[in-house]
Amino acid sequence: MITGRQVRAARALLNWKQEVLAEKALVALTALKRLESERRLLTHESTRDQVRRTLETAGILFIESDRGRGVMLLADSPFGSVSPGMEASR
Repeated sequence: MITGRQVRAARALLNWKQEVLAEKALVALTALKRLESERRLLTHESTRDQVRRTLETAGILFIESDRGRGVMLLADSPFGSVSPGMEASR
């Protein structure tokens, strides 16, 4: 299961605002904000799954090991070479 911290980190790697991710994932902005909340608010599993699939399609790899969790932007990602501020043109 992905965490809110991973989603925030993934957005940062892609240089996406919450509004951009919510639109691309076809989820409500309020649902995304709940998912990313540090307070671990409940979210529908379908929302979490939509967000995960959208980020993976954009080139994010979710990592989980016995040492922790994280995210990585894959080099062959369509967004792997996006300069800050360029996401609006995609």
